[in-house]
Amino acid sequence: MNILILGSGGREHTFAWKIAQSKTCKSLFVAPGNSGTAEVATNVNIGVNDFPAIKQLVLDKAVDLVVVGPEDPLVNGIHDFFLNDEALKHVAVIGPQKAAAELEGSKEFAKEFLYRHNIPTAAYESFTKATVEQGYAFLETLTAPYVLKADGLAAGKGVVILNDIDEAKAELKSMLVDSKFGSASTKVVIEEFLDGIELSCFVLTDGTNYKVLPTAKDYKRIGEGDTGLNTGGMGAVSPVPFATDAFLEKIEQRIVKPTVEGLKKDNLPYVGFIFIGLIKVGDDPKVIEYNVRMGDPETEVVFPRLKNDLVDVLQAMANGTLDKIDIAIDSRAATTIMLVSGGYPEAYEKGKVITGIETIEDSIPFHAGAQLEDGKVVTSGGRVMSITSYGETYQEAIKKSYQSIAKLQFDKMYYRKDIGFDL
Repeated sequence: MNILILGSGGREHTFAWKIAQSKTCKSLFVAPGNSGTAEVATNVNIGVNDFPAIKQLVLDKAVDLVVVGPEDPLVNGIHDFFLNDEALKHVAVIGPQKAAAELEGSKEFAKEFLYRHNIPTAAYESFTKATVEQGYAFLETLTAPYVLKADGLAAGKGVVILNDIDEAKAELKSMLVDSKFGSASTKVVIEEFLDGIELSCFVLTDGTNYKVLPTAKDYKRIGEGDTGLNTGGMGAVSPVPFATDAFLEKIEQRIVKPTVEGLKKDNLPYVGFIFIGLIKVGDDPKVIEYNVRMGDPETEVVFPRLKNDLVDVLQAMANGTLDKIDIAIDSRAATTIMLVSGGYPEAYEKGKVITGIETIEDSIPFHAGAQLEDGKVVTSGGRVMSITSYGETYQEAIKKSYQSIAKLQFDKMYYRKDIGFDL
């Protein structure tokens, strides 16, 4: 079959790497793709939200299956666009319809869903520009640290955690009144702070049945020891060492099952990946957030551990036959470490030549913000490349990734040297 992946990051390179191994995949296209996807697929220079151009590509190349990588096109209704078009409705789309994508598109929508279905999460209230004074009053009722979340999509940067009440009030004003995150912060959710250790759970669903993929833990902060600004993710580890069988059972019974059942009860059509951001408080899991796609860089450690032919799994999701698939997982650990441009997540330069990729033997380099220019791989984004390795333990896998990174070079290259430090 002919398959199209939408997106251009490390997640999409990992999808392409895995799908290209499938006996069922005839032709593979990635729009817009990157220097890594170019090695295993055909890149097409189309933006993920250019639905008319995507339609033309799908028809021209007789695409049978579309895998949506990032959240933007899902929140903008790409699945609905296919279903409502006579020429496209036969094409399978992996990713929820617009109504269900609101789980990531709106923090308030997600919190209301969690409360409605009695899924454990932090207490919260939401505020607008008109109710900013009530927001200040609500902050006064909480104890530090204070958690403020822009309601809409803010490219992973819309969550702020502050220890000082005056700073929290100033931040609330900045988000609501001064539109710090544009339309994403016309509404802000303020939450109680949950003290614990975070992890991510990944679920496949065909709308009725579900399968749970391996857990992963990612590292969001730019600085070592989890300090500094939030990023899209600086590295990840799978499996999560502290997630015991008993804890995983709690996640499935208290969170995964009621989430999938809640989607059905609320008539939210969902064929795709549910990425549940969790926190372990004591011995209990609570939901921090939902994402309606795979995580990045978590995909770079979860998919390398999946032994199944990914296309078989995606077809079962599209056909409503996920209950017929047994998910097989590699027992080895996988870790990934993200190389970023100097200055990221603030201003950084692009166009730096990356050398040494061809010398890597013990790891898999997944390209992210990297493109081909005149036959050379150059940086094109903040998060440039993710270096994934296997090991019998996560420590062994991390060591291999760092050994591989030593062979790579680009101007102002930065990475965290402490991934896995808290495990």
